[in-house]
Amino acid sequence: MNIPHVVTWFEIPVTDLARAVGFYETVFAAKMVQEPCPSGMTMAVFPAEGTAVKGCLIQHEACKPSADGTTVYLNGGDDLSAPLARAEQAGARIVVPKTLITPEIGYFAQFIDSEGNRVGLYSMH
Repeated sequence: MNIPHVVTWFEIPVTDLARAVGFYETVFAAKMVQEPCPSGMTMAVFPAEGTAVKGCLIQHEACKPSADGTTVYLNGGDDLSAPLARAEQAGARIVVPKTLITPEIGYFAQFIDSEGNRVGLYSMH
């Protein structure tokens, strides 16, 4: 099987959508769009263009934030230092500072967001 993108959609669970939207809009200096969702869920979609992997913040009683389990790595742009600094200013707890993987692969960092999720950032610089 040849799959062009292993990941096509992600959902980051939140307990307070307004607080989480404010946090992520600060981190990425971009507006999120709230969309209607079935089954009593409330969600706000991260901005993305074209065929980029897309995802959202989702609030629902069945979705619980957690620092355990899968870690989603979000695009840190040209240099993840700026969004990481904004995350910390917005109240995130940095759990892995900007760290070089290899010069060919780039950098990563991890933080605990406003809802208690462990989230990663990735960039080449």
